[in-house]
Amino acid sequence: MKKNFLLLLFPILMNAQLHNADINGTDWHTNYGRALEAAKKSNANILMYFTGSDWCSPCKALKKDLFNTDRFKEVAKDYVLLYVDLPRKKELLSAEEMQHNKALLSQWNKKGIFPLISLVGTDEKEVASMSGYGSKVDVEKYMDFLRKNRKM
Repeated sequence: MKKNFLLLLFPILMNAQLHNADINGTDWHTNYGRALEAAKKSNANILMYFTGSDWCSPCKALKKDLFNTDRFKEVAKDYVLLYVDLPRKKELLSAEEMQHNKALLSQWNKKGIFPLISLVGTDEKEVASMSGYGSKVDVEKYMDFLRKNRKM
C-alpha cells in the first residue's frame, strides 16, 4: 500500500520540481513578501512576471527568447525577480502558492493580461509595466524597457 502511494505521488513531486527548475536560470522569488524584503535590502525594483506557464504560448516564447538569455541575466542583476505563475493545471502549484499568485493578480494585474511584467518599487507602487509578446522582434523592446526602468 505504501509503495503504491509513493508511486502515485512521485509524478506530482517530479512535476513540482521541474516547475521550480524552469525558473532557476536566474534568482527568481515566488513569494511577494520575500521579494519585497530583498528589494528593500538592495534598493532595487521588483520585476514581477505574470505568466501562465502551462497554457500561455506568448509567455512560453518570452521565457525562451528573453528570460533564458545571458542578455537578460545581465539586466536582471538590477532587479529583484518575482515569478507569478497562474497555470491551469492546479497540481503545478500548491494551493497556498495558487492563492498567493491570485492575490497578486488581483492587485497588480487586474485585467489578467499574460504575459505581463510589472515593475514595483520598494514603496509598493507600480513604476511601469509592459505586456504582450509577439515575436523575437519584441525582445529588444523588453530589453530597452528594463534598461530604462532600473534604479541607478
